[in-house]
Amino acid sequence: MLKQIRNFSIIAHVDHGKSTLADRLLTFTGTIENRKMREQVLDTMDLERERGITIKAQAIRMEYGGYIFNLIDTPGHVDFAYEVSRSLAACEGALLLIDATQGIEAQTLANAYLAVENNLVIIPIINKIDLPAADPEMVKEELEKAFGIPRQDVILASAKTGQGIEEILEAIEKRIPPPATEEEACLQALIFDSHYDSFRGVIARVRVFAGQVKKGMHIRMMSSGRNFEVQEAGFLRLGMFPSESISAGEVGYVIAGIKDVRDCRVGDTMTDSARPAKDPLPGYRQMKPMVFCGFYPIDGQDFDMLKDAMGKLQLNDASFYFEQETSSALGFGFRCGFLGLLHLEIVQERLEREFNLNIIATAPSVVYRVTLKNKSVKMVDNPSSLPPMGEVESIEEPYCRMTILTPAEYTGAVMQLARDKNGDFISTEYLDPTRVMLVFELPLSRIIVDFHDMLKACTRGYASMDYEVVGYRVSDAVRMDIMLNYEPVDALSSIVSREQAQYVGRALASKLRTLIPRHQFEIPIQAVIGSKVIARETVPPVRKDVLQKCYGGDITRKRKLLEKQKEGKSRMKRIGSVDIPQEVFLSVLKMNK
Repeated sequence: MLKQIRNFSIIAHVDHGKSTLADRLLTFTGTIENRKMREQVLDTMDLERERGITIKAQAIRMEYGGYIFNLIDTPGHVDFAYEVSRSLAACEGALLLIDATQGIEAQTLANAYLAVENNLVIIPIINKIDLPAADPEMVKEELEKAFGIPRQDVILASAKTGQGIEEILEAIEKRIPPPATEEEACLQALIFDSHYDSFRGVIARVRVFAGQVKKGMHIRMMSSGRNFEVQEAGFLRLGMFPSESISAGEVGYVIAGIKDVRDCRVGDTMTDSARPAKDPLPGYRQMKPMVFCGFYPIDGQDFDMLKDAMGKLQLNDASFYFEQETSSALGFGFRCGFLGLLHLEIVQERLEREFNLNIIATAPSVVYRVTLKNKSVKMVDNPSSLPPMGEVESIEEPYCRMTILTPAEYTGAVMQLARDKNGDFISTEYLDPTRVMLVFELPLSRIIVDFHDMLKACTRGYASMDYEVVGYRVSDAVRMDIMLNYEPVDALSSIVSREQAQYVGRALASKLRTLIPRHQFEIPIQAVIGSKVIARETVPPVRKDVLQKCYGGDITRKRKLLEKQKEGKSRMKRIGSVDIPQEVFLSVLKMNK
């Protein structure tokens, strides 16, 4: 039985045809009937179908020619690289998919190196060969140069027309080894994904490396030591199919009445409580969030609902991190960590759609390493946590190594963009006469907001990028506060480079001037660094013509009324508070993004 099992993933850059190839494999193996077929059948979220991208890894079991194929479809965007790494840990092989018209792109390289790190067998496939612009020979040359893959090992295919699908299935059968596990050993099952069901609790997706999971047996989570009874176990096709047991080498699901999401962590090892394994399986390295922002409920009464929703979402997305925080302007909320800006957008949209919540997200920021004058080191992900500049000896910001693949004619534009973002040029390499790979080191804070959009704009959409954080460097960063009527508003604070501070401060003050409603007193808006004001705007007061009732008479009568009004306005300014509508925060934060 074990020799007939093949576990594999599909890895590729965004829009190279992963979901289409998965669809074609499902129809070719008869896993899904043609009448039930639809595009992107494994992309189950509406969000995935709308955006045309895979967000969640999905597992499915296929049977073909006496063999069992367990496919785990993976995302392609750099922000979901953690999903890819978890999928690859549960496999023995990977299909490396490359678009015949685009060639090797940044995420192709990153995902291929992930597969090599996991010691997987890689089957290279050139997809979309039916397109008029396809150039398979050029892609073969790139594969040989980038990975040393011989031309004869490459499979030519078209997921759209079905060409080469049979050859791919034969390659999976012959090239990918069966799982090397023991059915009689102590149970060891790696939890690679999970989600929460309101009626059945946590449903864990597992890859069994040793032993068996049977209905009715008592299992133990090795990280928490909690014991549970298996209520149901089975395989994943298009839905969940119960079975008496899941054996070593197989991929399936386990339901054990787990109600607390903290008892079923992704990367944990499930074992038999009566005969536990000595050691847990190697889990996943803990992902460090790259981008932070605050999530606050628009209605303060939704705080507990937001907390519960975040716990359930974290179960489904292990790279999402959150902790509770408080803002004087926005109330109770959470400080959240993400792998990138797209990840942030997706999580916010999922919270709003799946849990019917209305939330405000503060401006995204990165984690700074602050060395104080007493030589202690503090990690700061929130501008309000930055100590006063008088206590700070140095501030370091994260730098990332960015790989950009672009047509040769846009090299100058890309290098200028990187220079504008304070990037350091590292190397250049021509993959072929028309395509070049550029490597830069840039501050992470300069790329998380708009770098991807600007790169696509200056290369007419042809360039692709991938990045990894390489360490910290000393930065001339400062904390910029926004003060309304001489009172700081913590939700609008930000950490910016000193050279950019004045431009950012002016833009923010100017925007707030148009958004904040006029009061009966003048409202000064100031952008400040420490005690220095770097930008100022003023919201004028609502005028009331107090001279209207003064018809004629001496000028002293008019002056007396104006002085009385002036005293009233100054008193109102001292004791009055500025009313800031929620729409102001939403507009300003959108501007920051």
